[in-house]
This record gives sequence, C-alpha cells and structure tokens, in this order.
Amino acid sequence: MEVGDEAAPGHPEIFRVVADNPGPMTLTGTNTYLYGSDPCWVIDPGPEDEVHIGAVKAAVAERGGLGGTLLTHSHNDHSGGIALFGDAPVSIVDGQRYGGLETVATPGHAIDHACFFTEDNVCFSGDLILGWGSTYVPPDGGSLASYMDSLRLIQERHPTLICPGHGPFITDPAAKVAEYIEHREARERGLIEAMDRGERSRMALLGEVWSDVHTQLRPAANVVMEAHLQKLEAEGRLPFDLGE
Repeated sequence: MEVGDEAAPGHPEIFRVVADNPGPMTLTGTNTYLYGSDPCWVIDPGPEDEVHIGAVKAAVAERGGLGGTLLTHSHNDHSGGIALFGDAPVSIVDGQRYGGLETVATPGHAIDHACFFTEDNVCFSGDLILGWGSTYVPPDGGSLASYMDSLRLIQERHPTLICPGHGPFITDPAAKVAEYIEHREARERGLIEAMDRGERSRMALLGEVWSDVHTQLRPAANVVMEAHLQKLEAEGRLPFDLGE
C-alpha cells in the first residue's frame, strides 16, 4: 500500500508528511503530522533527516507557522529530527490540551508514550497502533499489561479516525483496535496452551506461537514473547520450570 504526503480523509486540518526511512519496524516510514493552521502543531518531527525536516518546515510555513511540537514518544525515528527542526518539544502532561489536542498517556510500547485526540475525536496513535501489522512491546516488567490497558483506553474513547505513527490512515478504528487486542490475547492463549501441554522451551514456544512471523522479524518477536512471559509471571501463571 502506498503511503505519501497527504491530508487525512475528511480532515483537511490534518496533514501527513512521510519520512524516507522505511523498514521492517517503520513500515513505509515515520509519519509526521501537522494539525491546524495559523499556527499549526507538529506531532512527531520524525528522524534526523534534512530532506524530511525541510519538507515539514515548508508545510508548517504554508499553514501559518508553528504553534508547538509534540512527541508521542521519545524513540529516535519519531524524535531525532528535533535537532534539525529547531523547536524543543512541549513537555506533555496527561489530560492537558495543546493547540486543541488532548494528551492521553498510553504507556506500553514506550514508558513515555502518549496519544493525542482532537476535539472531534481523531486519534494520533504514535506506535500504540500502526496502519498495519503489530507494534513492538519491550520486556520491561509491566510493559505488556500497560500496553493492553492503553489499547482498551483508546477503545473506550471510540476514535473516529486513527492517524498512526507508521502506515496508512485507519478509517475503521473500532475494528483495528479490536484486532490489536485480539492479536495479543491470541498470542497469550497460544503460550498458555503450549505450556499446559508441557512445553518448557522458549525457542519451541517462539516457533509455535509466532510461526507466522517472518524470519527477519523473529528476533523482535522473541523479545516481545519475553514481555508476554513477564506478564504471565506477574499474574502467577508462568510455570516455575520454564527453560531456555
């Protein structure tokens, strides 16, 4: 699917500029969003790339100048361009509004992750929800539990459109969020079923439960599996004799 610089469907006040940093984790590239005009707000300047930042600056100028810069999270593919952009990001606070955008803390993918909602309930989801595929959740104790809580929080708000950090606009948010929740729950069910049968090898669990993942992404899947196992351990559902 082609993803390029364009306004959001039905929302001319939202404009997307796509960075030229495609890859297995960034899909077609990082999406930088401009919201509003006279002035506009920038959400995720993107990577430290002069061409991309130049395009963002030009789009900002066309929209009456800059009101401020917001980050969904601090990962470099979303924040690295700040050095070239020349505008320090706003220090966001959960529930605070910036230029008509409400901040909603959504930890999981990153401890500092946040989403932004417009007054008409459009959600800028960062890496919480992507245009396609699933997102990376690191194993740092409570990350997966937090991630699932964040997904359900977004689900409860019933967004009308999702503008993801990577990939195309999501025009059926309810279906996409439900798909994300079911995807994680299915992985958990697969792990539990395999362990209930007596499987104790982490490599065997990965091969069975993440059998659909491309070889190139298998190392990342292994890390995500550890986040699942940590969640089960915290809930007292992990076998004591799980091996390597």
